[in-house]
Amino acid sequence: GIVTQGEVWVDESMLTGEAIPVSKKISDRVSAGTLVTDGTSLFRAEQIGNQTTLANIVRLVRRAQSSKPQIGLLADKIAAIFVPVVIVIALLAALIWYVATDEISYSFVVLTTVLIIACPCALGLATPMSIIAGTGRAAELGVLVRDADALQKAASADTIVFDKTGTLTKGEPKVTAVYTFNGVSEQSAVSFSAVLEQGSGHPLAKAILTYAGNITLREMIQFRTLKGLGVSGIIDGTTVLLGNRTLMQQYQIDTELAERDFEAESAKGVTTVFLALEGQLAAMFAIRDPLREDSREALQSLHKQGYRLVMLTGDQEKTAQTIASEAGIDHVIAGVLPEGKAQVIQRLQQEGAKVIMVGDGINDAPALAQADVGIAIGEGSDIAMETAELTLMRHSLHGVADALALSKATLRNMRQNLFFAFVYNSLGIPLAAGVLYPFFGILLNPMIGGAAMAFSSITVVGNANRLLKFKPNN
Repeated sequence: GIVTQGEVWVDESMLTGEAIPVSKKISDRVSAGTLVTDGTSLFRAEQIGNQTTLANIVRLVRRAQSSKPQIGLLADKIAAIFVPVVIVIALLAALIWYVATDEISYSFVVLTTVLIIACPCALGLATPMSIIAGTGRAAELGVLVRDADALQKAASADTIVFDKTGTLTKGEPKVTAVYTFNGVSEQSAVSFSAVLEQGSGHPLAKAILTYAGNITLREMIQFRTLKGLGVSGIIDGTTVLLGNRTLMQQYQIDTELAERDFEAESAKGVTTVFLALEGQLAAMFAIRDPLREDSREALQSLHKQGYRLVMLTGDQEKTAQTIASEAGIDHVIAGVLPEGKAQVIQRLQQEGAKVIMVGDGINDAPALAQADVGIAIGEGSDIAMETAELTLMRHSLHGVADALALSKATLRNMRQNLFFAFVYNSLGIPLAAGVLYPFFGILLNPMIGGAAMAFSSITVVGNANRLLKFKPNN
């Protein structure tokens, strides 16, 4: 729900894995199941029962733990061949013993021992136990896994594409400067812009509205959102355009007067928004959305893991390059409209890259779906979270590094379990069939075979449970 009165400190560790309490003030969101450690407040419940974040976590974890990655399907295919082959081996071994000894009792012992020791319990437990432990540990770290196959795909990815606004940056842009032109006052420019931005939900719109403070209501008609470009409308009979440089160029608005200021602000990594009144440049807003405090450190951790890092943004090239340089990003793809993000992901895939997309907004959903693995920021839009295979419940890029490190550990654990299961059966079946008897006079008792079979299952379960103690390096 939403806090409507007061201020509290909330322990959200059951959602995010972070033990430090978080301050919640008026208009902040709170989640069912989190614990108030200090303060008093009222909040308006917006989701109850099975609609809550906690209920959604339970559903996602259950679904992930019952799903199978490709490596698990491979084990099923092998088991489908393995079982009839073992039955044939058991019957052949029993027949050979009967022919060699003329003793039905020896043949029966061999037949029983082979069937018991070859029981594919360990093979059947190998991947499900790793998935259950891996997804459970992921939830403790604040990473929700929607599909277990995502863990395998994430472990083999080599490129991570980040949306900029709200993912690399705080998503809380602020107006840092206002430049006015052609005799328009700052007050008038801010007023026109704020009235127009009331109809927009874009983060840059919120920055302008916050800067404007209290807005005098004015008559506005023909409001339009120009996707990836800005907004337009008619206010008190004045045609108003507000958006990026591309929008100004499309409407043939001359921005030469703002060129020097534009270059200076872009060099600092600041986003610029232009205002035009009646077809003439009126103002330029410099809006800064700072990097998250931990973005650079988290990206360095991903670099160490060997990933190529790409930033995808609708910002101008110069602004994007400045922020990328500050963050430590390898490659920048700038000036991309929302509908073009999925096409960029597709192009990277056609070049041979295995792509992970990290985003938080509605306009990131197609790209999240197109990527080999989509990772949504938990504070982002519901559609982004529903589209992505992994969701971070804490808004920190360290969560991406943790999720990818855990995916590799889980896949490695699956392979170890499958190795234990195959090696055990490869050694156990010949012993049960009596290959040592001609040399050492040793013939396995069915009870020993049963104990060995149980030990193999215990080995697989014990190895999988090591994931529950997994600790990220960062």
